[in-house]
Amino acid sequence: MGISKIWVFGEATEAGATASTLEMLTRARDLADTVEVVMSGDAASVAGPLGAHGATTVHTIGDIEGALAGPRVASAIAGAVEAGSGPDVLLCATSYDGRDVAGRLSARIDRPVITNVVDLAVDGDRLLGIEPVFGGTTDVTTGFNDDGLAIFLVRPKSFAAEESDGGLADVAELAVGDLGNTGAATVRERFVEESSGPKLDEAAVVVSGGRGLGDPEKYEMIESLAKLVKGAPGASRAVVDAGWVPYSYQVGQTGKVVKPTVYLACGISGATQHLVGMKGSANIIAINKDEEAPIFGVADLGIVGDVHKVLPKLIESLQARG
Repeated sequence: MGISKIWVFGEATEAGATASTLEMLTRARDLADTVEVVMSGDAASVAGPLGAHGATTVHTIGDIEGALAGPRVASAIAGAVEAGSGPDVLLCATSYDGRDVAGRLSARIDRPVITNVVDLAVDGDRLLGIEPVFGGTTDVTTGFNDDGLAIFLVRPKSFAAEESDGGLADVAELAVGDLGNTGAATVRERFVEESSGPKLDEAAVVVSGGRGLGDPEKYEMIESLAKLVKGAPGASRAVVDAGWVPYSYQVGQTGKVVKPTVYLACGISGATQHLVGMKGSANIIAINKDEEAPIFGVADLGIVGDVHKVLPKLIESLQARG
């Protein structure tokens, strides 16, 4: 009984394997007898870290420069499933490419996808996904009732990435089948958003601003404070919807999930949508003039006060320390 083989859809950047890939591998190695990765690109360059986090083999479809990963990876996985050499379970991160692979594979092999998963559990010989519903107030457990491929989309930061005693993973080529019209799309240009400091979903300290800041010019205080504490600036959905900052800054159910060591919420009331994205933080500090604000219900330290008075004093104090 139990899960025989789990494949993790691996993603990598110039900096190496993504955090979400390593997080899923860490959890998968506790759930299955064999854990492997399927990906595109130069698998050899990340075989070390992937192996250290639990992968025994990395299946690669090779270089796809100028093409979309989704159609090709989905085709390769479908081919392995049809040949009987595929996995029992496929885990994909809730990223752009992860959702693309899961959706295309679902259509190819006529299998549903369990989405928004924040935890996984074994029930006999099947894997169950645990998903928050009703704004994160309740969890539901979902699984498949047959023996076909189980596809799960896992939210980032659901697990901690930890190395095991695994060695260098083997690298194997995986064939891509006929793509039909799905392979016609080409990537003409890529745009990378300019940023400085740590990434929002990887930062040890996150400073987020909400509607309580009053106007977009005041968001500069959030960025200044984040820079002083070597953290990343974030925002509530209201601030993003108002156009003050890009969507990439949004923390919450429809934004990014963060689990920093310190999360500082400034002028954020604490709507359920926002709490879902940050309540797993190790230490939460809230600044809000409304002492009844829901954010204080999850805060480890609360400051009832006007952010326009508290933040300048805090910034001034940190600057004085050098």
